[in-house]
Amino acid sequence: MKSKYPFVLVHGVALKDFLLFKAFGRIEKMLEDEGYRVRTAKTDAFGTIENNAAQLKEDIQAFLRKTCAEKVNIIAHSKGGLDARYMIEHLGMEDAVASLTTLCTPHRGAALASRILHLPGFVLRILDCLINLVYRIGGDKRPAALAVCRQLQAVPEDKTVVLHVSDKVYCQSYSAVLEKKRLDFVMDVPLMYFKTFENGPSDGMVSVESAKYGNYRGECMEESVSHSEIVDFGTKKKKKEKVFLFYKRLCAELAEDGF
Repeated sequence: MKSKYPFVLVHGVALKDFLLFKAFGRIEKMLEDEGYRVRTAKTDAFGTIENNAAQLKEDIQAFLRKTCAEKVNIIAHSKGGLDARYMIEHLGMEDAVASLTTLCTPHRGAALASRILHLPGFVLRILDCLINLVYRIGGDKRPAALAVCRQLQAVPEDKTVVLHVSDKVYCQSYSAVLEKKRLDFVMDVPLMYFKTFENGPSDGMVSVESAKYGNYRGECMEESVSHSEIVDFGTKKKKKEKVFLFYKRLCAELAEDGF
């Protein structure tokens, strides 16, 4: 079923389209083959939320002009969901977004970011310089790795978090759960941290509780899937087909609901 509005995929930290590498793997091409109008946003891999929100706004406005559409549906992974939320809430884009679906987005922060910030200051500064240099070469306009890490700190459990949900935009969210290490070599170390220091299920990077926002729809897949696998990064063939099926169902459901 053709959707009323085109789709914009928004990536999170570290991943971005660069040369032949795609932030969402083959997901964009797969959705295009299904008949949807799709674009992956060109935002910085290590840009701050405010910086990426401004980039996302420009990108979406250009996409709207190209497609002659009134609005877009946003599917945002990880920090991309925070970028999209900021754009909608603070940059006057409520009328340009029909729906926002966040996947494994740390709405209440990520505990791993808090742990990284406990490293010695000189180590953080060195890492910040190295990451910013690499990603500036890779196309980032304003990389700020350390600032991003600070923005992603987990919110203390004793503090109440009120997540604003726009009245004009349909907002829904999904989480993911990685059952055990060795199922995804990329997420092995983060998952070991969660198993050791944190309570509750996670996708290796973001806890289920932190991923909840708007209309929480539960886990995106019934089986184990990691933070990186859900965007077709390092996903094995058998699981890749199930990841693709999730996106197909998501887009078809939004289309059936008039989006």
